[in-house]
Amino acid sequence: MSRPRIVIVGAGFAGYRTARTLSRLTRHQADITVLNPTDYFLYLPLLPQVAAGILEPRRVSVSLSGTLPHVRLVLGEADGIDLDGHTVHYTGPEGEEGTLPFDRLVLAAGSVNKLLPIPGVAEHAHGFRGLPEALYLRDHVTRQVELAAAADDRAECAARCTFVVVGAGYTGTEVAAHGAMYTDAQVRRHPMRTGMRPRWMLLDVAPRVMPEMDERLSRTAERVLRQRGVDVRMGISVKEATHDGVLLTDGTSVDTRTLVWCVGVRPDPLVESLGLPMERGRLLVDPHLQVAGRPELFACGDVAAVPDLNQPGQYTPMTAQHAWRHGKVCAQNVAASLGIGKRRAYRHRDLGFVVDLGGAKAAANPLGLPMSGPAAGAVTRGYHLAAMPGNRVRVAADWLLDAVLPRQAVQLGLVRSWSVPLESSSPEVARVPGGPERSGKDTGPTGKPSDGDETKNQPGTEPAKAQPGGEPAKNQPGGEPAKNQPPPGPATEQPGGEPAKKQPGGEPAKSPPRGERAERSGSGSPRASGKPRRAVEAAGPRPARSGSGKASRGTGAGSVRKRPTAPSGPSRSAGPPTDPGPEPPANQPPPGPDIAPGPVKRTDGRAAEGDS
Repeated sequence: MSRPRIVIVGAGFAGYRTARTLSRLTRHQADITVLNPTDYFLYLPLLPQVAAGILEPRRVSVSLSGTLPHVRLVLGEADGIDLDGHTVHYTGPEGEEGTLPFDRLVLAAGSVNKLLPIPGVAEHAHGFRGLPEALYLRDHVTRQVELAAAADDRAECAARCTFVVVGAGYTGTEVAAHGAMYTDAQVRRHPMRTGMRPRWMLLDVAPRVMPEMDERLSRTAERVLRQRGVDVRMGISVKEATHDGVLLTDGTSVDTRTLVWCVGVRPDPLVESLGLPMERGRLLVDPHLQVAGRPELFACGDVAAVPDLNQPGQYTPMTAQHAWRHGKVCAQNVAASLGIGKRRAYRHRDLGFVVDLGGAKAAANPLGLPMSGPAAGAVTRGYHLAAMPGNRVRVAADWLLDAVLPRQAVQLGLVRSWSVPLESSSPEVARVPGGPERSGKDTGPTGKPSDGDETKNQPGTEPAKAQPGGEPAKNQPGGEPAKNQPPPGPATEQPGGEPAKKQPGGEPAKSPPRGERAERSGSGSPRASGKPRRAVEAAGPRPARSGSGKASRGTGAGSVRKRPTAPSGPSRSAGPPTDPGPEPPANQPPPGPDIAPGPVKRTDGRAAEGDS
C-alpha cells in the first residue's frame, strides 16, 4: 500500500510549523510536500531590522530544505486546485508547470497587502511584506538622505529627508522607530548642507498607536517615537499621493519622496475561489482546523477563520502567534486523520506581545506584565531568538556587532522601485526582466474587510475606482507598458535565489525626458490585471499573493483554473536611456497585460525616483 500524500500550500508561520510537526509525527509514514515560491521561511517580525541595516537578509530567512527533514520542497505557486480530483496544479519560477496529487491538503497561504481606494497610493507607495521590499526601502532611504545632504535647495532637501509611514500598527510602528534611528545615524556622520534633519511621520486614522494592542504598550511606543522626533499623527491618513508628496485628510500637504504602506493585511483571496463557506474573506473551519464536508482539506493561519473557544462567537485574529500555533494543531489533526495520534481542538492562551523599537527600547507585556525600557528590550529580543526556528547565533551576532560598530549605510542597488510595486501578489519575490509571464496573479484588493491586526479603523474597504484622470495609466502593475519609462535595473541575486514566477518579459522600457507624461489608454482605474474595473468584477475577484503558493480565481466550487492573458507589445523609447539595464533574451515573449515590465507610472509624468 502506498504512503499517504500530504501537500502543504505555503511556508509561512502556519505552513512551516505544520510541515515541521508532521515530519516528526509521521516518521516516514507519509509523503509530505511543501509548495512555496521561495526556498526559505521568512521570520517577518524582524523584517524592520533588515530595512534599518541591523540584520542581513539571510538572518531572517530560514532554509526550508535545511530545517524540514523528510519534507519535499517544490518551488512554485499554485494556480489550480481540483478538490474533487485531489490535485494541485502549479507553475514553477521559470514557467514550468506541474501537478501535485494529494490525499490531504493543507492551505496555509497567509495574507496580502490591504489596499484602500486612495488615488495615487498604488503608484507611489511601497509595501512591507517581503525581503525585496525591505531591501528596496533600505536602499531608497539611504539614497534620499545622501541626495538631501548634497542638495543646496532647502525645499528639495526637506522633501527628500521626509519619510511618511501610513499605518500605526505593529509593522508601521517598528518601521518608523527603526527608520528614525537609521537616518539620524547617517546625518550625524554626514551633516546636510542646509542644516536640516530627517523627518519621519507616522499616520493612522486610529485614535492611538497600535490600537489592537494593550493601551499601556501603545503609550510606551508613542512616547519612544516622539522622543526620537517622529511626527505621530493619529486620526489622519493620506487622501492622495503623488510623486512629489502626499495630501492628508486634514488638508495638509507634505512634500516627500517616500511613502511606506503598512495599513495592514487581508486574507489571501485564493480560498474564495474554492466556493466553500467563508467568514470575512477567510475559509471557515471547525475547531480542529478542518473544512466541513471536506475531510481531506485543512486550513490554518491567516486564510482560516478558526473559532475562538475562549470567546464563543468570535474567531482567532490574524497574528503570527496564532498562525504558529495553528500549524502545530493542524499537523496533529492531519496525522490523526491518517490514524497517527488523536485529534485536538485549537485553544490558545495569550502570551502577550513584544514590540522592538530599536536600540535598548521596546514595549512588551509577557503574560500580561507591562514592561518598557531596557528590560522590555531584553525580553523582546529573547523572545525572538526563542521563536526563530533557525539562525539564532547569526542573529545574536548581528545584534552584538550593531551595538559596538556603526552601521554600513550603502546602496546595494539589487532591488529597483518597479520590481516591488504595492499591488504585487508576490512581495516575497522581486520582479525580474525577461521572466515568465504571470497569469491572473497580480490583482487589486477584493474589497472585503479584514480583521487582521493592522487593518482596523482604516478608511474604506473597496478598491480604488478612479485614479486621477479616470483612466488606467500605462505601466501600472498589470497595465499596458507606458512609452519612455525608465528601464529596469539588474535583478539578479534576488532574495530566495529563484526568479519570480511568470514575470514580465520583453524589452525593458526606457526613460522619458523629465516632465513628459506617459500615455494613457482604456477606461476605468488601473488594475493589476490590465482590465477595466467592470471587466474584472464580471470575472470575479482574483487572488493576490503575499507569502505562499496561491490559486487563482476559479469557476466552480471544486476546482480553480488559470486565466489566459493576451500579450501586449513592449514599450519603446522616445529618448536615450539613462540606465539601460540588462537585455532580455532574444526569444523572450512580449509582456502580458497582467504585469508591466517598467516602474509604476507617476501621475506628474516624472520617472520613478531611483530608477534613472
